[in-house]
Amino acid sequence: MISVANQKGGVGKTTTAINLGTALAAVKNRVLIVDLDAQGNASTGLGVSKEDIELSTYDLIVGKASLEEVVQKTKIPSLFIAPSTTDLSSVDVDLVNDSRRVMKLSELFHSKEKIEYDFVIIDCPPSLNLLTVNAMVASNSVLVPLQTEFFALEGLSQLLLTVRDIRAKINKNLKIHGIVLTMYDKRNKLSEQIESDVRDNLGALVYDTVIPRNVRLSEAPSFSMPALIYDHKCTGAIAYQRLAAELLKREYDFKRQSK
Repeated sequence: MISVANQKGGVGKTTTAINLGTALAAVKNRVLIVDLDAQGNASTGLGVSKEDIELSTYDLIVGKASLEEVVQKTKIPSLFIAPSTTDLSSVDVDLVNDSRRVMKLSELFHSKEKIEYDFVIIDCPPSLNLLTVNAMVASNSVLVPLQTEFFALEGLSQLLLTVRDIRAKINKNLKIHGIVLTMYDKRNKLSEQIESDVRDNLGALVYDTVIPRNVRLSEAPSFSMPALIYDHKCTGAIAYQRLAAELLKREYDFKRQSK
């Protein structure tokens, strides 16, 4: 399970979740995307109409529905979605008196003898709230999209501290899977400088693959599909295919190291 997280909005988090999921599904993996953002952009970006959502990740978190009841097929083979609705906005209040509120997703997934997906990708909301903490407690790793703009590193230290705290107190297996630089503009000296600074500071944590600023990548959600389906030859789609390959290699290395 991989949480795609960054408390800053507009960094390409949802774009990364759905395109990475699509790229992994394209190479014969069963992939589930869990939409934990009340805006529901991952759901609509995979063609799920708000009118067609009877049960959502809200019902999952508060214990009103099972995973099987919530999950929907997408039009993409081997790619599934647990959609969200605006009901998620009230989950902090609804669970305020529940002493195990940070464990909801973890208990749901890890109580099963076997998860029928090769990858579960959680699209977290743009804040370090109860939903994001739930995602991290349930996950093996966190993937951080980082926009190549001036305030790129702002807030990253807090996110890394949160991961460290959760690892120390609740989920000893949680790690940073990697940091992916997004919205890179090769015509812009600032993008180049930010990339250099981030790699100098974070080293091997940063993926080699960089996601470019790309018109087709931006257009795809308005057609309710990932860029890999909208235009698989665009630079953004190709970059996400490379990121998926890099992620699979890291997964292999992680498993080999844990033996």
